[in-house]
Amino acid sequence: MLIKGGNAVDAAVATCFCLGVVYPMSSGIGGGAFMVVLDSASSKAQAFNSRETAPSAASKDMYGSNIKNKSECAISMGVPGEIARLYEAWSIYGKLDWADLFQPAIKLARDGFVVSHFLGLGINKTKSQEMVMRFLGAGETCYNRKLAETSEILANEGPSAFYNGELGKNFVKDVQEAGGIVTEEDLKNYKVDITDVVTTNHMLAYRMNLGDPKFVDITKYQAEMLSPSFAAEIRRNISDDTTHPSKYYLPEWSQLNDHGTSHFCVVDKDRNVVSVTATINHYFGAGLLSPSTGIILNNQMDDFSAPSEKPKGEDKLPPAPSNFIEPNKRPLSSMSPLIILKENQLVGVLGASGGINIIPAVTQVFLNHFIIRMTPLSAVKQPRVYHKVVPNVVLYENWTAVTGEDIQLSQDNISLLKGRNHVLNATAAGAICQLVVQNKLGKLTAVSDPRKGGRPAAVKFESSHPYIM
Repeated sequence: MLIKGGNAVDAAVATCFCLGVVYPMSSGIGGGAFMVVLDSASSKAQAFNSRETAPSAASKDMYGSNIKNKSECAISMGVPGEIARLYEAWSIYGKLDWADLFQPAIKLARDGFVVSHFLGLGINKTKSQEMVMRFLGAGETCYNRKLAETSEILANEGPSAFYNGELGKNFVKDVQEAGGIVTEEDLKNYKVDITDVVTTNHMLAYRMNLGDPKFVDITKYQAEMLSPSFAAEIRRNISDDTTHPSKYYLPEWSQLNDHGTSHFCVVDKDRNVVSVTATINHYFGAGLLSPSTGIILNNQMDDFSAPSEKPKGEDKLPPAPSNFIEPNKRPLSSMSPLIILKENQLVGVLGASGGINIIPAVTQVFLNHFIIRMTPLSAVKQPRVYHKVVPNVVLYENWTAVTGEDIQLSQDNISLLKGRNHVLNATAAGAICQLVVQNKLGKLTAVSDPRKGGRPAAVKFESSHPYIM
């Protein structure tokens, strides 16, 4: 899209469509996203929240004792916002024709694509979810010709075909026949939240007091978290030589445990910037595919808290009331797409996929590069640690990337943490980060996380002739 003369938003929209085809276990037009756009001409940044909303028939007690239905059935689907977000962003910032942005994804869905290593692993992990009759492995060719047909309709008719047309009517029919409660009216009423970008920092232990600001008055909690007195109190409670039990760190409610996502960053030659994290929640969402549209259903309702949820393991805390289900409400999320400015100049774009691990991963990569001054590649490759507050366990990375590279926390750091009374467990899972850095001369350095074999791509223009690097 950049070669065709499009900008960062055009490229991001087309990339989202393609990801929904070739990596359907993590995102797609049946899901939602957070997207941050920086417009170089106006220096204005906007946030697009297309998080799925609870259907109008939803209620906080709708799952009763059948909590598994919150994640595994059609009734776990929230109202999809992906198509609406992509259209809204394109209508404000896009340069290319809307239909042009669909063409690569249509070709992939219709003509087929090779199943990647990690998609093959995802398929293997979810074999109990009978979306297909035969389970494909890495290296085989996958087709979704119904999704190609759906994409062609959206390309020609726009999002109204889904939110207020035959396409949406057929989709809702499939969902309801599978036991879902989303209605045509829910689709018609869906709206993307477009706001000025908020710059803030939240404590992980404290964030479960937050919720959809249209339903929960979070002004008090935001003000308290950002107040100097609260920061001073937290600082007084930090011990450099030891850790403490979980209750010492103020958690009142059971922590959010959201799941996989896709993330990417785009910077164009004019320095328009997009950072976007998209999701359908669990691998392959609800594990169901709409036969008439080829769209995989999200299971975003699982990101709400429910009164009947029982604590798991060491997490004995009650579910968070501010995150209870209400009609048209959005659940909490860990998605954190960032655009980083210094003195109003672009210095970085950052984000990650990986559910609840996103926030600590993004924080560590940010600190590694912008504070500790590691190179962009070292900042992303550096082994990470993860802590959910409850349970009071530090997970440290110990795994081999697809490149064959070992990513493991050093023995010195392990000993240091043990010396401060941390309980440690090794993990071969975590977030996958993308980072783009711009130096003072305007040079861009892009890094894709080697943990999943990621590789950045660039378009170089020489004598008006572009080529991909």
